[in-house]
Amino acid sequence: MKRKALLAAVVGVATAAALALQAPPANAAPPGAAPQKQTTRAGDPASLAAQVADKAVSSQLDELTRGPDEAYSRVAVTPGAADMYYVSYERTYKGLPMVGGDAVVVTDAAGNVRDTVSARGPSPSDVPTRATISAGRATEIARTRLTRVDDTAAPRLVVLAWGEKPRLTWDAMVSGIAEGKPSIQHVFVDARTGEIADSYDLVREGSGNGYYYGQVTIGTSGSGSSYSMTDTSRPGIQCGGQNGSAYTGTDDAWGNGSGTNLETACVDALYSVQREWDMLRDWLGRNGINGSGRGFPARVGLADVNAYWNGSYTNFGHSQDNARQATNIDVVAHEFGHAVFQTTPGGAGSGNENGGINEGTGDIFGALTEAYANNPNDPPDYLVGEEVNLVGDGPIRNMYNPSALGDPNCYSSSIPSTEVHAAAGPLNHWFYLLAEGNNPGGGKPSSPICSGGPSSVTGVGIQNAGKIYMGALARKTSSWRYTNIRAASVAAAIELFGANSAQCNTTKAAWSAVSVAAASGEPACGTSTSDFSISLSPTSGSAAPGGQATATVGTQTTSGSAQTVSLSASGLPSGTTASFSPSSVTSGNSSTLTLSVGSSTAAGTYNITVTGTGSTTHTATYALTVSSNPPTRDFSISANPTSGTVQAGSAATTTIGTTTTAGTAQTVNLSAGGLPTGATAAFNPASVTSGASSTLTISTAPTTPAGNYTVTVTGTGVTATHTATYALTVQSTSGGRTFTNDTNYTIDDYDTIDSSITSTATGTATSPVKLSITISHTCAEDLDIWLRGPNGTWYAVDRYGGTTCTQYGTRTFSVPVSQQAAGTWILEIEDVYLGDTGYLDTWSITV
Repeated sequence: MKRKALLAAVVGVATAAALALQAPPANAAPPGAAPQKQTTRAGDPASLAAQVADKAVSSQLDELTRGPDEAYSRVAVTPGAADMYYVSYERTYKGLPMVGGDAVVVTDAAGNVRDTVSARGPSPSDVPTRATISAGRATEIARTRLTRVDDTAAPRLVVLAWGEKPRLTWDAMVSGIAEGKPSIQHVFVDARTGEIADSYDLVREGSGNGYYYGQVTIGTSGSGSSYSMTDTSRPGIQCGGQNGSAYTGTDDAWGNGSGTNLETACVDALYSVQREWDMLRDWLGRNGINGSGRGFPARVGLADVNAYWNGSYTNFGHSQDNARQATNIDVVAHEFGHAVFQTTPGGAGSGNENGGINEGTGDIFGALTEAYANNPNDPPDYLVGEEVNLVGDGPIRNMYNPSALGDPNCYSSSIPSTEVHAAAGPLNHWFYLLAEGNNPGGGKPSSPICSGGPSSVTGVGIQNAGKIYMGALARKTSSWRYTNIRAASVAAAIELFGANSAQCNTTKAAWSAVSVAAASGEPACGTSTSDFSISLSPTSGSAAPGGQATATVGTQTTSGSAQTVSLSASGLPSGTTASFSPSSVTSGNSSTLTLSVGSSTAAGTYNITVTGTGSTTHTATYALTVSSNPPTRDFSISANPTSGTVQAGSAATTTIGTTTTAGTAQTVNLSAGGLPTGATAAFNPASVTSGASSTLTISTAPTTPAGNYTVTVTGTGVTATHTATYALTVQSTSGGRTFTNDTNYTIDDYDTIDSSITSTATGTATSPVKLSITISHTCAEDLDIWLRGPNGTWYAVDRYGGTTCTQYGTRTFSVPVSQQAAGTWILEIEDVYLGDTGYLDTWSITV
């Protein structure tokens, strides 16, 4: 008979522990006021990621297409492994939050868009926004989900995008008891009919195991005769009883080793979550439980054979015989794994299949943390709750063979209606095959392969498997299902290890081995990793019937080598045609899109999809507005000359002429798009009265790549917008602008060293300047690094601070500056704390 699967993972544990205070490392820099030097901060990769992602959203790149009444707002920028950044967005519809309309943009440290994912495409324009059911009535309906209601929150009006068609709903939150268990539910009540459209529970509970870890060291806080089970080195992590306060004591020795002692239970809980925190940092590149350097509290003493995560903290009960508390590694890590799931893009999501993925995520983090800790009292394995013997029936889940405990090994059409813990079976099975393979040997258990799968799977190791799954989680949206995880994990494997890697092929093979098929457009393994991006400038325009609108289609090589990209357009209104000049480009170059509006084209706004087809396919969206009548006032715009050639670092000029073509003259504001990297455009004057002209100066940087570029000049008038193009050719320049000082400088405690470089480059320094710094030092967090330009201005490069120490090695920075390139540049390094010394090996600057 199948054992009762209580929500999450539980483990009872008691541990004798005389615990010493784990203070921050003596050599980690303390917080404090910044040196009073100046004030221009160095380029921040996270800020660059946000800027690039915002541009992709504005251009409606690939999966980011949205309806005319929808808008995206950025929520967070989260760093990940391999210098990747994951920028998450929420969507609104006519100003209302859209639940299930979220999206993620993946960028690299160089500012390239690597991937886009969205929970859904554009919504229809007929979703009502006026409620006929009151907020109070919605709360009454939501309360029916619970058997006992302890609290409610004021509902908010949202557009619920889950399901076949978006609908207007009240999002009402109620908390209390459901079927005898704690419950905090978001209940979506149809704002027009009053029926419950959907709901999800923030409480993710479970059963697990745990016993004694013996004498362990945990992070606590305090001094003298006042101590607390609060880990100040891991903000947000603490442990205490059901009142939410951390346990305190007169010394820093905690617990008595008894399985029924709650202070002992907190020893195990803190030990376990601290190992998970360290695993996330050391193995997966994540900063804390929530990705932003913070965690959540733990409570013990729950009067239940259970443990759960409730959206704000974890809570742990006891085994059925009440001999052990449920606070060992795989249960604690499982519950905090729910917190990781909730704080990655897309949140907790809805539905049994999504809930199964959430539960499987907890099991995966339990297995990862158990492997990282490698504690002999609880050896690493892929069983959940194996040591607590919760109800006298052994483990509650088996990751290498879920069917051994009655859960499905393979994905099928019944998973969406399967209880969430059972629905975790295919994900757990996939992770074991990815990490260990189907026949790993070395005493590890064999794992079955589902019908139709590969003959065998060779594992990539649990740490690599964890990196791949963490990379997939960073792409999660609220509507995630198994097919989405497969696509996201393949993208993560390519991102981390390359398309030709064994990790990429194994990721796919493991999914096939659990019967999750590839979705259309999934990237191939073992092929070229070359890729490109596509953008439009401008992203919208207007024209009257019989008129034209133009835009520059820009492309960039984002990985590998340049490739031929063929261009096409779809979604054109009746009577309108599109042409590209040229119709295909080599990635890195641009083309001009001309939309010719037919005389019979109906008035309205149309989203036109521009598709670039190379080794992969990418899209961008252009919003064309067709006016109902020809304008009574209009103008034209032109460039003379229409082309020019410059050497990188020089400038090209052309005259932008305007003519009044209908009615009276009007003010025309000028702008330019499609500029190559490092180039800027200036108009003199910036606006003219139609009939007059302006001088356009395009200034290139010494680092501007050689190539042919189509610059689009846009004239925005009172009644219309028109464009003209200028063909710019940039030739490479000889003579370097990178200078190096490889003299070693010793860095002692509380010491400051200056290393200078004299630049002979001419003109204005290209902003941002590029720095490459190599330092041999075991505590990068002790070092405060600044750059002084030839004109005496100081720029912050790398600020000190942190609670742990890492090797410095070689690091690169982009520093915005505004001054001449020639002269002496000084790198200043100050060691602001004691305990570590080292030396500056070499540094270079590109101006």
